[in-house]
Amino acid sequence: METKVFDKIGKESGKIKLADNVFNTKVNKPLLWENVTMLLRNRRRGTASTKNKAEVKGGGRKPYRQKGIGWARHGTIRSPIWKGGGVVFGPKPRDYSQTMPKKKKMKALLSSLSAKAQESKILIIEELDLSAPKTKDFASVMRNMNLVDVKTLVGTDAIAQNTKLASRNIPYVTLKRVNDINCLDVLSTEYLLLTKKGLKNLEQRCATKK
Repeated sequence: METKVFDKIGKESGKIKLADNVFNTKVNKPLLWENVTMLLRNRRRGTASTKNKAEVKGGGRKPYRQKGIGWARHGTIRSPIWKGGGVVFGPKPRDYSQTMPKKKKMKALLSSLSAKAQESKILIIEELDLSAPKTKDFASVMRNMNLVDVKTLVGTDAIAQNTKLASRNIPYVTLKRVNDINCLDVLSTEYLLLTKKGLKNLEQRCATKK
C-alpha cells in the first residue's frame, strides 16, 4: 500500500510504501467501538450532582395542619413534588472510567490506521519544522495540500515550538506526537498527515507493542 509524499511547503514530491503490518490489517469494528467507548467514558468528569430531600436546606416543620383545610397532606416543603424541593434519582458524583488491555488498544489503533489507509486518507510530509511561529505559514502548507477546512490529525515524532504555536489557531488541525495517538484521534478526523520521522516512529511503536 502506497500513499503520497509532500515536501515541506506542501507540494507533492512522490510516493512512499506503508508497512502492511500497520496499515493493512483487518479492521475490527467491534473492537473499535469498544475502545472508542472507553476513551469517551474516560473523558467524563463525573461531577454532576443534585440534592435529595434530606440535603435541601429548610423544610424542618410541617407546612400546615394535616386535616380540615381541604388540601393534600404534606410533611415538608422540600418534598420532590414541591418547587425548590429535592430531586428524585438525580445524578451523583461517580467514576465513569474504564480500562482495556494494552494489546487490545494496539489492535484498535491498527484497525483505525488500516481503515484510514483503505480510504486513501493518509498523507506523508517530509518535515514540518517552521522557521517562525506564523499561522499563515502553516495554513499555506495545508492549502497547498488541499486540506483547508478539512479535519486533519497531524502526527510528528516531536512537536517543535514553532509548529505548535503556528497550528493552534487553525480549528481544523490537531497536532499530536505519534506516540500519543489513539484510535479515537484517527477516527475523529478525516485525514491523517504524518511526517516522515513520525511515520517511522509510528511503525516502530506498532511493531514493538503488538
